[in-house]
Amino acid sequence: MRTSAEAATGLDDHGERRLSRDGALTADAFRSVMGAHAAGVVVVTAEGARGPVGVTATSFTSVSLEPPLVSFYINDRSGSWPALRQASSFAVNILAEDQREVAARFATPGIDRFAHPTRWRRGADGLPLLQGAAGHVLCLKHDVLAVGDHWLVVGRVAQAHVSEDTERPLLYHRGRYGRFTV
Repeated sequence: MRTSAEAATGLDDHGERRLSRDGALTADAFRSVMGAHAAGVVVVTAEGARGPVGVTATSFTSVSLEPPLVSFYINDRSGSWPALRQASSFAVNILAEDQREVAARFATPGIDRFAHPTRWRRGADGLPLLQGAAGHVLCLKHDVLAVGDHWLVVGRVAQAHVSEDTERPLLYHRGRYGRFTV
């Protein structure tokens, strides 16, 4: 709330510039700057009432070691969200660098994401696990919180597995999938 001439000009009491309080940043500008941040790519899967569901996410992160917690965000308009929201457990499939097509498939609305050519199997609690993933993190739903136009989903890790066949993860940067090189 602006209460002085200094606030109206974007200056504080010391003549320093202030952050805009009016939400002037556009969605396109925000998307552009966030594209500069390279992120790992995962597919979050669960068993829904009508079968397996899954969605690509780049917002996956660890939250806590004690207890072991992870999180991801999902758009509230995602077609996968109703089934994921109802599920009591979910799996995070950490994609390997050769799984660009898998990431694209699980980001495409209106298709059967688990149909051929997707390779998957059922894990604990019947959770869908994607074959060829760099790792799997199986979670019990811990908390869900509405944040803007997304939902923050926090899971308590019950099992985790790292693939011995895959060392390099799939990355997402500036709207494209890529890989990590040293």
